[in-house]
Amino acid sequence: MWRYYNPNPAGRMVGDCSVRAVSAALDVSWDEAFDLLAHNAREMCDMPSSDAVWGSVLRQHGFVRSVIPNRCPDCYTIGDFAKDFPFGTYVLGTGEHVVTVRDGVAMDTYDSTQQIPAYMWTEIRR
Repeated sequence: MWRYYNPNPAGRMVGDCSVRAVSAALDVSWDEAFDLLAHNAREMCDMPSSDAVWGSVLRQHGFVRSVIPNRCPDCYTIGDFAKDFPFGTYVLGTGEHVVTVRDGVAMDTYDSTQQIPAYMWTEIRR
């Protein structure tokens, strides 16, 4: 399942999937997510949209990275993942896009449920 999610304060549709995903995963505003990413990007001498940067933000907030279940690596979609994981918060990376799935719903500015995820970040409840 997919739900429209655009926390951009100006309502812009820009290449900010990492900001949106961090915002949704951490339940913070777009501005807060941007600041977290910008800080880590500066420290890492990298771009806020890089997998390493947004991954480091998630790691600092209690997420762990793992591989997607390998039942069909070329056909297992974000939509399939959302159906298989109806509870919890996950951030899925495709290599070119990143999206948060919360309680079985992909939160994005467009329906990305047909994309193939390569890995996931899982929120570890404390």
